[in-house]
This record gives sequence, structure tokens and C-alpha cells, in this order.
Amino acid sequence: MTTTTPETREKIRDYIARHCFTRDLPERYVNLLVEHADVRAYQEGATLFTEGMPADRFHLIVSGRVAILMNVPGRGDQVVDTVEDCETAGWSWLVPPYRWFFDARAVTDVLAVTVDAKALRELCHDDPEFGYLLLQHVTQVMLERMQAARIRLADVYGTGPT
Repeated sequence: MTTTTPETREKIRDYIARHCFTRDLPERYVNLLVEHADVRAYQEGATLFTEGMPADRFHLIVSGRVAILMNVPGRGDQVVDTVEDCETAGWSWLVPPYRWFFDARAVTDVLAVTVDAKALRELCHDDPEFGYLLLQHVTQVMLERMQAARIRLADVYGTGPT
């Protein structure tokens, strides 16, 4: 983790406290996240993470849009989802073997709070209440993404004969 000024730490704390994913966390948990977080800016077209690489951070998108991509042989990169302001990018950090399942690329300029994944897993292990609360949040995101994928598949395959 890089050394940051108190002003930067306060900005990170503000971003985490106001983010849709974390805004209902108790203050003590927000403070834990701040200790392991940085703010990163990604220019349009920049890669946030790459399939198969270590899932070493968790992204809270503050502003901008990120495409979640899957490479389809013969068709190239296909967008499977997009995430925007106040959403999260990446949950592979939580599931062994801690490798990204998809690519993520900035569609616009993106500002994100990134949290060190190893530290986050250790915090979850050391404080089961925090771990359970965080898992509930991640599971909600996963459910919403699965529902969105279901709708997209219905659009692709249609309703079939009636």
C-alpha cells in the first residue's frame, strides 16, 4: 500500500462512506476498509483487470463506466455486463483460486476506490461479523448480476414457441 496523506485518507473515507455498496456499513468497518484502500483513476480504454490474473483488489466505482468482458473465440471480446457510478467491479477476489474470471475495461474515464483483496480476506477471517456482512453485500451484487444475465439471455434466445 502506498503512503498517503491525511487529506487523501479522508477523501477515501468519504468515497467509501457514500458508496452504495458500503454506505450502510458501521463506521468501524468503513475505517477498516480505508486502511487498505487507494483511489485510482483509469483513463478510457484502460484495463482494470484481466481474466486469469490474480484478483488482488476490489473496486468501488466512484464515477465512470466499466465494461466486463469475456473473450469468445471467433468473436473477440464480448460485453457481458457494465458497471457504473456507485457499483462494484470484481468479486473474484473472494473466491479461490482468487483469479479474475473476466476482463474489465474502462469505457469512460473511471475513478475507483480499490481495496487490497488479501487484506480484505484477512479482515473477513479475523472478524467474522464483518466477513458475514461483506459476504451479504457481495452476494446481493452477484444476485443482481445473475438476474441481469438471465434477462440478456432471454433477449438473445427469445421466448420460443408459445
